[in-house]
Amino acid sequence: MLAVSKITLNYEPGLCGVDAFPLVGWQIVSDRQNVYQQSWRLQCSTDAAFSQLHYDSGVVTDNASANITLPDIPLLPSTRYFLRVCISDNDGEQSRWSEAAEFVTGMLNAPWQADFISAETPENRHQSNGTLLRHTFRLADKAIAVAFVHVTALGLYHLYLNGQRVGNDELAPGWTSYKQHLLYQTWDVTAQLRQGKNAIGAEVGAGWFKGDMGFMRHRNFYGEQTALLCQLVVRYDDGTQQVIGSNDGWRTDASPIRFSELYDGEVYDARLVQDGWANTEFDDHGWRPASVVTFNRQALTAQGAGKVKAQETLLPQAIITTPQGDTVIDFGQNMSGWVAFCVNGQRGDRVVLRHFETLDAQGNVYLDNLRSAQQRIEYILSGDGEETYHPHFTFQGFRYVKVEQYPGRIEAENFKAIVLHSDMQQTGRFSCSHAGLNQLHHNILWGLKSNFVDVPTDCPQRDERLGWTGDAQIFCRTASYLMQTRNFFAKWLADLKIDQTPEGGVPHVIPDILTGHCEADRFLSAGGTHSSSAWADAAVVNPWTLYLMYGDTRILDTQYDSMKAWIDFMHAHADNHLWRYKLQFGDWVALDTAEGSYFGATPDSLICTAWYAYSTGLFARAAAVLGRHDDAANYRALYQAIVQHFHSEFFTADGAMTARTQTAHILALYFNLVPDAWRQRTVDTLVELLAEQEGHLVTGFVGTPYFCHALSQNGRINEAWALLMKDDFPSWLYQVNAGATTIWEHWDGIRPDGSMWSPDMNSFNHYAYGAVGEWLYRAVAGIEVDEAQPGFKHVIISPLPGGEVSFVDAGYQSLYGEIAVHWCRVDGRIRLSVRIPANTTATLKLAACEIIVAGGLAFTPHGSQWCATTGSGAYQVEYLPADDKA
Repeated sequence: MLAVSKITLNYEPGLCGVDAFPLVGWQIVSDRQNVYQQSWRLQCSTDAAFSQLHYDSGVVTDNASANITLPDIPLLPSTRYFLRVCISDNDGEQSRWSEAAEFVTGMLNAPWQADFISAETPENRHQSNGTLLRHTFRLADKAIAVAFVHVTALGLYHLYLNGQRVGNDELAPGWTSYKQHLLYQTWDVTAQLRQGKNAIGAEVGAGWFKGDMGFMRHRNFYGEQTALLCQLVVRYDDGTQQVIGSNDGWRTDASPIRFSELYDGEVYDARLVQDGWANTEFDDHGWRPASVVTFNRQALTAQGAGKVKAQETLLPQAIITTPQGDTVIDFGQNMSGWVAFCVNGQRGDRVVLRHFETLDAQGNVYLDNLRSAQQRIEYILSGDGEETYHPHFTFQGFRYVKVEQYPGRIEAENFKAIVLHSDMQQTGRFSCSHAGLNQLHHNILWGLKSNFVDVPTDCPQRDERLGWTGDAQIFCRTASYLMQTRNFFAKWLADLKIDQTPEGGVPHVIPDILTGHCEADRFLSAGGTHSSSAWADAAVVNPWTLYLMYGDTRILDTQYDSMKAWIDFMHAHADNHLWRYKLQFGDWVALDTAEGSYFGATPDSLICTAWYAYSTGLFARAAAVLGRHDDAANYRALYQAIVQHFHSEFFTADGAMTARTQTAHILALYFNLVPDAWRQRTVDTLVELLAEQEGHLVTGFVGTPYFCHALSQNGRINEAWALLMKDDFPSWLYQVNAGATTIWEHWDGIRPDGSMWSPDMNSFNHYAYGAVGEWLYRAVAGIEVDEAQPGFKHVIISPLPGGEVSFVDAGYQSLYGEIAVHWCRVDGRIRLSVRIPANTTATLKLAACEIIVAGGLAFTPHGSQWCATTGSGAYQVEYLPADDKA
């Protein structure tokens, strides 16, 4: 049996709102082993029956089933298209046509027949209340074939048609570098319209556009007025079309949202609700006319997927009374989102909630680490029976909720937590025999969920929540095992490219709200708002990582100029190939420095030059992938020159590193900056440095992600496992044993004595140290990408059993299907089961000294490993690990 099981469009099951024909891929299922695709045929139609073909590829002899770029196929705006595929395999079997996948086009190049309209004036720039906009219109008395609405806002919006909510986005249109990059959303609203009179309405809030943003609390960063852009396209069965666009004929009024800010929460007065305000029968004569706002429409880009949505619902795990007498709801999980509740009471009664992450050592409410963020929700009752509410244009980072006011008895069934994050398919799974490691994986995953709320934020709770480039770079590979992050990061990288300085410097945060602000310059040491090594290197590392994980050359091509500009910036400011620029974050919050310091002990010049070499090498490889051979040669030569100067500057004549820190040795090893003659000494010294700390790491943001890799890739597998399995302070499992449900910002966020790191910067939901998840997938489970055939077209399976773990069961949902690995210990042997998806191949590389059961695979010895290459299917192998031979 041969079948196409799933078509993907830009890596998604479907798209609603695209500016171009998407990349196409599909997964293949077969009941045979060693199956690969021989040919494919793809059809595109404007009807589900494929009676009116828009495109037919014919039979294409090709084994590609991912990242298919079709010829320039003309598309119509505001139109639904259907795709289907059939294939043949290497045994000559032909599949049936697949189920159809769908995509809807956005505006394409059609002119907008709508204006940005606002209920505000520049005098409202200091206000954070919501506003309402509405309009009634008539449709012809004939059958509606299809209708799509294209909509965005300067601020945040909810859209309604005839009283019903349109779509299920939250915090739309998200956060981008508005003036040059603003996303608009597209929805099919056919079922919400009717012949004759209709009403359209929107509620708009400040959001990222004009709200209070950043640790410097800037307002109006992108503008002083919220605004809405909305265009409804209606097509009738007779082929005619009607367009309704936002303009100054729309009416506006105040919303019941009296205050809404991302950091501080929301105040909602239900007494001000105007029932039916988005319906046709509503009388809006007392409302004001909207005003037209000028905005650069060239910035508009369709967003087909990856929008923020409500993803999960968590119920209270306990209602507790603290020693100080506060009533606190514990949802059992640190998260991003909001609390929805129901309540009965008198008109004017209030519900007041404060959201926070942790209790202090005495079990009391701990708000200090929120800094100035209030995370406060206030709901004023209308008094009309049971009332339900959740916030609209804000979100909170929390596990606990302090109930400051609530009429009546506080019952658990009246509260639930709604988890918000960008919509991404989960692709990774990991479980093992060790409960602590399972919880660690859980914490890493929830760190992603909590911080991938439209942009990769540093934390979701305090007055920051910025897209710090270092955090995003460090975590990118782990995140891309856990979830399909290609579209999420591609959106963010578009803003990185836009926000680069004219010289190519990369801001510390994307979207950039720091560069150019004198307050930020003073806070970050004059002029230090961009171009810190390991942070700015996201410009190169993230596109390259996405290329490895998804095999998509398009991301390299799109970001190429940005990548090159960053390398050239470093080159322009380097001194004899040694690089250091203004403010550097170094090995951020490492423990090998003075108490209370944010900067680790590893010299900035070493860190900067190491990253200069690493990114330059990656860029040279990206240039080669794209066929830009001159650039590839030139930057490869630059890379080699940087490496030579790294050797002469940071190693002594007898091969010792000049900086005796864990991070210095980790970077030199993982970035391959160590001369072969000195590698063993460098590895041995790293192990010595680890032993000096009784097996503990003292690394920060820069060294930690690669620590286990630097050990295991250099023959120190036992030490890597021992580091992972440490459970006292400082370690990953120390946080687990302390009750963490996400990853902390500091190893000593809560110290063994119960005291806390300074509240000025102490997040308990900060995913950077979760980058060890990459080692769980790449090394422990052994699911590794082959750079020569990226996107897991060819996968390397090379698990590293160790520690106290008796089994591991893991999987990664690649573009081609799930790559599954299960290993367990049986009588001193390792029993390994793997499953490889159709149309891919795999090489098993096992650290074994004897293969007991080959499972039909042909193993040959290669140094200290036994290797076998195979095609798709399920295989079982049993072997004696090298360390256990004796």
